[in-house]
Amino acid sequence: MNPLRRYENIMELLLAKQEVTVAELSERLNVTGKTIREDLAKLEDKGLLQRVHGGAILAQSDQLGILSTKEPLARHASEKADIARLALSRIEPNDVIALDGGSTTLEIAKALDNQPLTVVTNDVHIISELARKDAIRLVVPGGYRVRNMLAGPEAVTYVRRLNIHKAFLSATGLHPEDGLTIYTGELLDIKRALLETARTCYAVVDHHKFGQSALLTFAKLNEVEAILTDSGCSPEFADAVRQAGARLEVANAL
Repeated sequence: MNPLRRYENIMELLLAKQEVTVAELSERLNVTGKTIREDLAKLEDKGLLQRVHGGAILAQSDQLGILSTKEPLARHASEKADIARLALSRIEPNDVIALDGGSTTLEIAKALDNQPLTVVTNDVHIISELARKDAIRLVVPGGYRVRNMLAGPEAVTYVRRLNIHKAFLSATGLHPEDGLTIYTGELLDIKRALLETARTCYAVVDHHKFGQSALLTFAKLNEVEAILTDSGCSPEFADAVRQAGARLEVANAL
């Protein structure tokens, strides 16, 4: 297993369990304890975890990934609902939209009226939510399942053939320098396909992820039309985002 894939596995396990041990990682990844300790040191240098005796913990207590084995809990639910309402204002009847996988995009799906739309998604929770709305044409790219997401070269090839009007992309972290980031490399290609295929692309990210950086960058901030977020964003960070060449649109809280 190459180092990058090990880093992904370490971070995914850490996100699921909050704490991991060197012995556990060594057995799971079939490498020596020395290799694991070196990996943990490199991930600590990136600010992704904190080493402790015999293992590691997350660097931030509220650090989250976008993958889940079950429907995401309503963490920061009010902020995500505010962002979803802002996203809905960008959607028009008969649009062809893409909803990337994630808890904020799931909120968008829940908020969509049963109206004439085409929705492309690779998130099994969003598929389940929209299947009951019969006026919406649901398009699923296919591929293999990575927990709650569908990925793989077939899905990427299919997405690149579509005429998508607007795409709404989630992220694990948003940083002025590192851009929009995730932990799972298997999702990079489909995120890039959605970004490059859609006429207009929005990032939907709540302010709790601002200033955080995950392992892999899938887009620079100036590659999206705008970043849709909630009102918790500080003026200082908003200025940093704009200086990075991005447009920030802030939802009004209800």
